[in-house]
Amino acid sequence: MPLAAQGRLWSGFVSKMIRFLKHSIARPSQVAQQLTLGRLEFDLMQILWSRGESNVRDVVQQLKRPLAYTTVMTTLDRLHKKGLLDRRMPDRAFLYSARLSSQEWGRQRAENLLVAFLAGSHPSRELLLSSFLDAVGEHDAVLLDELEKKIRRKRRELLRRGRS
Repeated sequence: MPLAAQGRLWSGFVSKMIRFLKHSIARPSQVAQQLTLGRLEFDLMQILWSRGESNVRDVVQQLKRPLAYTTVMTTLDRLHKKGLLDRRMPDRAFLYSARLSSQEWGRQRAENLLVAFLAGSHPSRELLLSSFLDAVGEHDAVLLDELEKKIRRKRRELLRRGRS
């Protein structure tokens, strides 16, 4: 991946993570509950991510294992109540669609993990940061340099706003 593309990807991740942290730090358990999926829930989400809007019958037909129609219907309803699916009823059956892309869902899960670590004790926060830096450094030294630049930029921005 070109350096410029990595920088844009990283920049987008960092800004979304900051927004997420601001809006969810007071309710991490609610967010964790919403983003945690059981095996069947994950399988159904993968079907909807790949096929797009589908009714229960379509989803049942795409499953790799036989399940009762009512089991799939109940699970899709639960995913809707968690806020992960949208649904509409144009005729006699609901059509379900994913509210988040698989990338957005994965990003929010990662952000939620960070919130949990950051809300923890000082040693757990330090462990998270040092592990993150070690992993980035072993994976891509250029990305580590980009991270350093972004940290400096963020510090300057915070100083301009009167924070430290």
